[in-house]
Amino acid sequence: MDQTEESTQSGAALALAALGVVYGDIGTSPLYAVKEVFNPSHGIVFSTANVVGGVSAIFWALMIVVSVKYVILIMRADNKGEGGIMALLALASASVKDHAKWGVPLALVGVFGAALFYGDGVITPAISVLSAIEGLEVATPALKPYVVPLTIVVLIALFAFQRTGTATVGALFGPVMIVWFATLALIGILNILKTPEILGALNPLHAFGFLSQHGLASFVVLGAVFLAVTGAEALYADMGHFGKRAIRAAWFSWVFPALALNYLGQGALLIGNPRPSKTRSI
Repeated sequence: MDQTEESTQSGAALALAALGVVYGDIGTSPLYAVKEVFNPSHGIVFSTANVVGGVSAIFWALMIVVSVKYVILIMRADNKGEGGIMALLALASASVKDHAKWGVPLALVGVFGAALFYGDGVITPAISVLSAIEGLEVATPALKPYVVPLTIVVLIALFAFQRTGTATVGALFGPVMIVWFATLALIGILNILKTPEILGALNPLHAFGFLSQHGLASFVVLGAVFLAVTGAEALYADMGHFGKRAIRAAWFSWVFPALALNYLGQGALLIGNPRPSKTRSI
């Protein structure tokens, strides 16, 4: 085996491990993001135009916030291969070492950013696991009393297993996430084929119109749209574990296409089966 083949196999293995560790959070966003965007409590009329606009907002949030901001730009700001708020703080501090007055403000910003990251790390797993297990209620309402206990059990098991290290977690969950994203993509494609007009959401003008024509409700919906990009910070924070090349390869080759297809598919499902009183998600 020559060095090129060995390097390719090593890159593929890292990309697979990155799928299992880095993309678990953003990969579960389809479970609740669309549901919240089209929540009737926002007061936005349920129509084909608004569904196309809402899905367009989600698609372009993924494109701009994740693909452009994190994957292309921010991941270039590594500190000897490491990412995360502390690595970024170290880079910023080094850049102003000749200006001592900026030291304390930068340190405070860094601590504040780390606090936000820890807060996100505490809240996000609970939301993601709870949202996933709440799907049992769709199968049968009789399981509703068991949703919270099952969520607690799953979270305890996950955190107990996490102590085995990144390599073990990635090796176990990488194949699982391949199947998960493939399922998301397949479900999306099936629904898009039934209602192809949802492909109009690829036009950013629909997103702009949706977020600018509903007054204060647009601001509330924008917060719901950004549920679709929760977990994007993990791409930068985990860069030291897998390297930017593996994380970028996993995103552009597998994760982003699957998420885009699924969100488009959810929009197609809503257009074909409108239920304003009880928005569904795939």
